Amino acid sequence: MDSLTHKLINSLNIGIIGAAGYTGGELIRILVNHPNANIAFAHSKSQAGKPVYATHTDLLGDTELVFSGDDIQPLLDLQGLNAIFLCSGHGESKKFLDEYQLPETVKVIDLSTDFRNESNGFVYGLPELQREAIKGATKIANPGCFATSIELAVLPLANAGLIQDDIHVSAVTGSTGAGQALSATTHFTWRNNNMSIYKAFTHQHLTEIKMTFGKLQAGFDKPVNFVPYRGDYTRGIIANVYTRYEGTLEEAKALYKAYYASHPFTHVSDSPIDLKQIVNTNKCFVHLEVHDGQLLVTSIIDNLTKGASGQAVQNMNLLFGLPEDAGLRLKAPAF
Repeated sequence: MDSLTHKLINSLNIGIIGAAGYTGGELIRILVNHPNANIAFAHSKSQAGKPVYATHTDLLGDTELVFSGDDIQPLLDLQGLNAIFLCSGHGESKKFLDEYQLPETVKVIDLSTDFRNESNGFVYGLPELQREAIKGATKIANPGCFATSIELAVLPLANAGLIQDDIHVSAVTGSTGAGQALSATTHFTWRNNNMSIYKAFTHQHLTEIKMTFGKLQAGFDKPVNFVPYRGDYTRGIIANVYTRYEGTLEEAKALYKAYYASHPFTHVSDSPIDLKQIVNTNKCFVHLEVHDGQLLVTSIIDNLTKGASGQAVQNMNLLFGLPEDAGLRLKAPAF
């Protein structure tokens, strides 16, 4: 097979499958400015042959990349390819890996739900949970957006074995969390000045959330009562998580700050938090309160960055021994 003709010195050569959607576009935005990444190809069946900036119009002037539409196998066999990101819909990643052969040297980061149960040799890619396992992996299952926000709200508690009772969650996500394809509940006319509950107590991310808590607190079997909301905005998740807790607020803050001290993107805020602090960043902010024996944790992330593509790049950095924050020092709008 041909080698990569535009390989950069000291760079990783990256392929993206499903590059025309929201997560694919967000990956391209991050990787075109990553100091150690070169996008070898961005594949899209629907946009094949078109410039990337024709679909992701904000990238005009940033890249001349054209969506590939050729047979995928020759792209996967390109000499020097280091990793691929799978950004297609849920169920498609498994089909893709069943259909195509990947060289053993190519690492996989999957943004779908297909392998979050860590089947087929995949490692669950939440760095704040298992950074060392990610470093030694070849296949990463990127966490879901709601799951990321909720897990980061509870990890320190589970790590200390302090989950004693049911966990209650209400969380709101922006419209980009539903993907790019339009539906009755995603178009502007319906979503604007509106709010609704969906998949109450049955959301698909509950499976990985319970798995994650069980990794830290042996025998975890408490219900996670999760009520998701569709929000009247584009990006971001705010999750309010509460459960029974017998300590003080100062003890909870010390527990959380100690757990996240070595993690560059998750921070405990002593002041109340809001979404504009984290939109367009790979950060998670958490804020703690104690009320009448209940610990309330508010957790905020951008569903497309820390909840998807940013965390995927964070995992890529760990896989290849790069600084964990390479290419991810992104600025929030703040106001």
